[in-house]
Amino acid sequence: MRGVMTTPVRRMLRSWRYPILETRNRVLGARVKRRNQRFQRDEACRLRELSGNARARVLVVIPTFKRPGGLVKAVQSALSQSYQDFVVVVVDDGGGLPELPQDSRLVAVSLSRNTATVGLVRNVGISLADSEFIAFLDDDNVWTPDHVATAIAALDDDPALAAVYTSVRRLWPDGSELDVLDEDFDRRKLRQGSFVDVNSIVVRRASNRGFSVLPRTKTTYPEEDWEYVWRLSRRGHVAHVPEVTVLYAVNPDSYYTTWLDRQGRELRSAAPAAPEET
Repeated sequence: MRGVMTTPVRRMLRSWRYPILETRNRVLGARVKRRNQRFQRDEACRLRELSGNARARVLVVIPTFKRPGGLVKAVQSALSQSYQDFVVVVVDDGGGLPELPQDSRLVAVSLSRNTATVGLVRNVGISLADSEFIAFLDDDNVWTPDHVATAIAALDDDPALAAVYTSVRRLWPDGSELDVLDEDFDRRKLRQGSFVDVNSIVVRRASNRGFSVLPRTKTTYPEEDWEYVWRLSRRGHVAHVPEVTVLYAVNPDSYYTTWLDRQGRELRSAAPAAPEET
């Protein structure tokens, strides 16, 4: 009888796995969250004075930390979009910036110290420009030339949508394909795991809720992408555009994600270095 009574409870807990884990994260991280929120606010004010207030229909936010080669490629893919009414804001998490293309549509800034919190870095970037829409690109991934145009067309066709996301082709370091993320949106399924990658999302600024500022490592579940989409979809409609417009590089040295090869072994080319602590 005892086992019969607990089985429905276990099923319920499994079906709400990620929301439950995130509640735990918020409780345990309450103090550091408040500290990060203060730092985020101060940095946003400081950097707005230095960078001005850019305006475009689409803001592209690229967070970065000590990945110069990948960053240059990411920036180039953003600047090469067929849709041209945009501004690209690169926010360096205290690691230093490489030489970037000279382009009036590009703003690059550095935080005063390393935070190891990608959500905070993205939030600062969001605050540095006025726009109707916001897109996100990490410094080790690239977009196809029509990524922004594809997403904006879908959002313009349906003003009720808070955000759309396209399909993502994930690639091993040798260039071969791991898989394609192309699932339709289902918030009930989202309770059990993440299937929407932030590199593929374009959101209306009016619907943006900002990213979590809790520090997360590869042992922290869920990750920032899931938490952002979960809160975004609570009050707004999210839709999938089934077209591959993001090329996602599987990074063996990632500080945030553990990757396994086809035999289930951890994929690593070198021991990942943890972001600097403050």
